[in-house]
Amino acid sequence: MESESLLERSLVEQWRDLVARKTRVWNALELELDRQHGLSASEFEVLDTLSEYDCAEPPRVQELAAHVPITQSALSRMIGRLENQNLVTRTLCSSDRRGVFVVLTDEGMQRLTEARPTHRSVLAAELADGPSAELTAEPTGTDAVLVESGTQGK
Repeated sequence: MESESLLERSLVEQWRDLVARKTRVWNALELELDRQHGLSASEFEVLDTLSEYDCAEPPRVQELAAHVPITQSALSRMIGRLENQNLVTRTLCSSDRRGVFVVLTDEGMQRLTEARPTHRSVLAAELADGPSAELTAEPTGTDAVLVESGTQGK
């Protein structure tokens, strides 16, 4: 078996640190958003993403799928649950009957407005404790290498 280079080992360690940090933050969001607002972190992300769209041009389910870390079929089921709670509505695209638009309702906007401070508070608490290093790509010839940049404990 070949031994790993220091660069390869460093990349694996960076990846595992990134995954562990993401998991820790996501789990904290899941706990607090559910406890205080009856929303999962994914449901919050859908509502928050919908709030960024112009009502005249709502997104399709496929567009939302790019913003939420779940499969498109799981997203469709989630949208059904959110629709049952009157937080979103679905409408067919008139130009393409296969397309489904998703729109945030007034009740959905209210729930989002109530949940946003909790979301931001959890992010502030969870991200303040970790390193503020960012992964960036630096070109080296034809290859890109991930490196840490930033400072500790801003």
